[in-house]
Amino acid sequence: MTEILQEKGLFGTTDINLHATLRYYGYHTEVIDKSDVSRSIFYTKRDSALDGLIQRYFAHELMVEPLAFATLLKEIKTRVYHS
Repeated sequence: MTEILQEKGLFGTTDINLHATLRYYGYHTEVIDKSDVSRSIFYTKRDSALDGLIQRYFAHELMVEPLAFATLLKEIKTRVYHS
């Protein structure tokens, strides 16, 4: 499945906080791969700005509004555990 999704220009991560941050900055969840019961892989459409945003995430250069971020994290967890 991963190869097919990467061919469609998707970025996948198992880091739920990274995915919530991408959602906060306007990216959408395209697919959640739950085929491995020990982890989920979150897929987002790749574009020209995505890699830079991910680099800024790991460099601790991004800011989020805490309540909005917590709400997004809760929504993601709901999709993982209740669907």
